Amino acid sequence: MFNAHTFFKRRLGEHLKETSRYLRYIFNGHIAVAMFFFISALAYYYQQWLAELPENFPVAFLVAVVFGGVASYSPVQTLLKEPDLVFLIAAEKKMGAYFRNAIMYSFIVQLYILLLAAAALGPLYFAGFAERSGRAYLLTIIVLLIFKIWNLLTNWWMLKIQDGRTRRIDGLVRFILNIAIFYFLIEGHMLLAAIITLMFMGIFLYDRHISNKQAGLAWELLVEKDRNRMQAFYRLANMFTDVPHLKNPVKKRHWLVNLVNRVPFEKRFTYDYLYRITFVRSGDYFGMYVRLLIIGGLFIFFVPSDWMKLAFAVLFLYMSIFQMMALFQHHRTIMWIDIYPVDTSIRQKALLKWLMQLAVIQTIIYVIILLLGMYMIAAAMVLVAGLLFSYIFIQGYGKRRLVS
Repeated sequence: MFNAHTFFKRRLGEHLKETSRYLRYIFNGHIAVAMFFFISALAYYYQQWLAELPENFPVAFLVAVVFGGVASYSPVQTLLKEPDLVFLIAAEKKMGAYFRNAIMYSFIVQLYILLLAAAALGPLYFAGFAERSGRAYLLTIIVLLIFKIWNLLTNWWMLKIQDGRTRRIDGLVRFILNIAIFYFLIEGHMLLAAIITLMFMGIFLYDRHISNKQAGLAWELLVEKDRNRMQAFYRLANMFTDVPHLKNPVKKRHWLVNLVNRVPFEKRFTYDYLYRITFVRSGDYFGMYVRLLIIGGLFIFFVPSDWMKLAFAVLFLYMSIFQMMALFQHHRTIMWIDIYPVDTSIRQKALLKWLMQLAVIQTIIYVIILLLGMYMIAAAMVLVAGLLFSYIFIQGYGKRRLVS
């Protein structure tokens, strides 16, 4: 006899086993050191910034936006898979316990985001409202927990709605209301907060009403949401190890291909061509590189110390190079690459050369950012140290890793 609760426990066990295996590779020694440095530097400058916080700084609005976003982002992870479209639809009426467990699991998993946000914004809250006690902030966190649950339930009900536009409008309205509620609550306007809460409850009850009117679950949508979520996790894990489950999307990006694909039409440049095309069109390599480039640029521009600018520049160079090394294993499942009449050493040299070129581009952009900010000494330091670090890291650790 089918037992939905037992089935969820088995499916959850498989999911945790799958994700924990890849998390061990993601949080390896290199990333742990980088994250420790990153968080330590952020905490140091965050403390300094709070000590000089302007009196007119919009503390309430910033906290409200973050808390509103945390409450609104409440996806339900059902752990459904594509074969379930065939084998479980017939048992939909018996799946109540399964989906209740899925909602509870989703809430517990997302608690860490809520707690991180509350811990990170606590010092800012007390810097802006020094006269308040810890009970006021604790009350705000309790309200955040309540709205997190309400938004999670609403998101689950809206997953029965096939129309994507309706779901997006509903999510946007709830996001705005969540921000307004926390803003008025933090500012002490309890009457306005109560009015907005009543408006939110109206949407809450309306979403439940239209959900109950649906004939059944939107199974295809549930499976698609979980598939996309797992593919995003696999893309992240693929930066650190081989992920056979990953379905790599391919994007055309003709203009960017024409920009980077300027290599001679010769046999020895076969892999130069391949890795450049792969970087631009496959997976999330280009997006990851650009994101790290932008975030690193913001850090080196805003941190006050020249030495910290240098440290962040080297840190983000290291992260970019380390992530892009996954290009070497990207085509591991394509057999025809093994019959290329090109020596393996040429393949390794091609990737090392491309990594160095990407590192040089990133270093030059950081130098330009510093020059625009008139940080001449820091620009010279980043130029010399960035190029030197990139060469030593790529020719040292990078070459050894590709050979192994």
